[in-house]
Amino acid sequence: MDYEVLQAQMESLLAGETDQVANLSNASALLMDQLADINWAGFYLLKNGALILGPFQGKPACVHIPVGAGVCGTSFQRAETIRVPNVHDFPGHIACDGNSNSEIVIPLRDAQNHLIGVLDIDSPLFDRFSSEDQVALEGIARAIGQTLR
Repeated sequence: MDYEVLQAQMESLLAGETDQVANLSNASALLMDQLADINWAGFYLLKNGALILGPFQGKPACVHIPVGAGVCGTSFQRAETIRVPNVHDFPGHIACDGNSNSEIVIPLRDAQNHLIGVLDIDSPLFDRFSSEDQVALEGIARAIGQTLR
């Protein structure tokens, strides 16, 4: 994957648009289209103290995730990226799609650097996400967040 190209595509796609739903929808669509071997890409956003399903691409997903629960809730609570080579080994994993075997969840911050949710990407492959993927996807998440107010 050429992440520099993906980053440029993402920045171009979101440039000049400030609507959160539009930007997150297009971001999830671009990630789903461009990343190999993934089966879900989307966002969970903090609302009323829980993570609520936002724009995504993939099969229907869990709607409410408590902060601190599962990979998404844990990533949000710790404010750090979590890469899971085998989701079946993650304590408290919330299985929304039984075909997912690995996952990366990246905290999402808005333009004012407030933690507002997470970017969640799942794969049917075990150990799909490398440390290089993590660094690149964290940069892409920052670019997405800069468009959010």
